[in-house]
Amino acid sequence: MKKNIIILGSTGSIGESSLSAIYNKKNYKVSLLSTKSNVQKLYKQAIRNNVKKVIIEDKISFNRYKNKFKKKKINVYLGHDNLNKIVKNKIDYCINSISGIEGLFPTLKIIPFTKNILIANKESIVCGWELIQKNLQKYKTNFIPIDSEHFSIWSLIKNEDKQNIERVILTASGGPFLKKKIKNISNIKPNEAIRHPKWKMGKKISIDSSTMMNKIFEFIEAKKIFNLSNNQINILIHPNSFVHAIIYFKGNLIKFLAHDTDMKIPISNALGIKDSINRKSISYKLKNLNDLNFEFPKIETFPLLKILKLIPKTNSYFETILITLNDELVLKYLKGEINYISIQLNLLKLIKKPYIKRFYKLKPKNIYDIKNMIMITKNYLDKNLKYYE
Repeated sequence: MKKNIIILGSTGSIGESSLSAIYNKKNYKVSLLSTKSNVQKLYKQAIRNNVKKVIIEDKISFNRYKNKFKKKKINVYLGHDNLNKIVKNKIDYCINSISGIEGLFPTLKIIPFTKNILIANKESIVCGWELIQKNLQKYKTNFIPIDSEHFSIWSLIKNEDKQNIERVILTASGGPFLKKKIKNISNIKPNEAIRHPKWKMGKKISIDSSTMMNKIFEFIEAKKIFNLSNNQINILIHPNSFVHAIIYFKGNLIKFLAHDTDMKIPISNALGIKDSINRKSISYKLKNLNDLNFEFPKIETFPLLKILKLIPKTNSYFETILITLNDELVLKYLKGEINYISIQLNLLKLIKKPYIKRFYKLKPKNIYDIKNMIMITKNYLDKNLKYYE
């Protein structure tokens, strides 16, 4: 019997990798795709993968293109609010690759209707893990992270006694500015900052990788998903991006998981798809294993790493504020409203302001609390934004 799969955010890089992993696999069927507004790509995906249901989040795009889908007998729906009407019975897998905090609501909405949820959405986990976890337990839904680092951790510890975990190491490529000092890249242009040396990613996440903010989010994700303390997690620079996580266990054992920089690998394995490795590929991977270089990241190059010391031990509005400040600052940088150094300096200053810090003693109770804090943070940023030379 075919395994039924839903992909939310299918037109992004993770969604495309997911479809690529499933394509021509006889035991898997994609029943629903969704996008915010990239309707042309969604249409091509639906036709190529014989998908009969799609969701378009943007109302203008929905009204403009709905008839195009209907001509191909594809049912088209407006917004993820309709998930509980579209999906009647529990499907086998849902892959949520919607970027940004917008991915949290669909995550909570789909959990009751899927046996397994695979998430690559950092913002949802960072801001709303407690809400997600509550739904997972209530509806007996399995959770599998598919970011390469967290999938690696999950794979390494799923059959281990959690009490035996001493330390978890997240690896980072270092991005395009690993060997440069921050003063030399303060006015770097976006087209240079998005040139990741190893991964092909979207603009926003590429900027986060260059500042190491991406790794800070992954630090918080690991803490929440695997119930770790702050001092159990470390970050190491690993330029060739072959090893994705290292675990130190009691008994002086060290395990690591390695794979090529291809998101199809964690996605395929999370879905239970096991492709064979040919001899030529095995030889190539041996060369990578002979080039395992690690180093500690330098604060002088990645000043945002100072934020690691500010992460509260317990859940609060800190995570939502951090996500929102960074998202807005990166967006302003990509629009040319601020320079590169202004991302870091604004974030480091605002995250410690008394007005902001008072929310660290409180925590969100539901998704509406999170949305309200996002608006508060955006307004505060707009009033206090500075352009640094």
